[in-house]
Amino acid sequence: MDNHRGCKGCESSYHVTDQQINRMLQAPMFQSPEHCVTDEMYQLRLTACSGCDKLMNGTTCLICGCIVQITAKLKARSCAKPGDDRWEAAAAGIWAAEER
Repeated sequence: MDNHRGCKGCESSYHVTDQQINRMLQAPMFQSPEHCVTDEMYQLRLTACSGCDKLMNGTTCLICGCIVQITAKLKARSCAKPGDDRWEAAAAGIWAAEER
């Protein structure tokens, strides 16, 4: 699959900036432990996404169209890749380490 093509919902010239992502992550809902994963889990999710062939421009999931830096922060969300839930695998690694 060509990872350089544009997102389905965006013009090919549009790219989300780090500044825009950081501004969204400052919203109150992203500060809530009730709605958000821990910082450790967030970093593991981002690492899992960074190794995925469905990540476009370091920000966009080509499967669901989300901005991974935003979606990875939310407890209620999961990896959209069918048959290869990278976030669940990352969580399993944390749980296994805590049980030791």
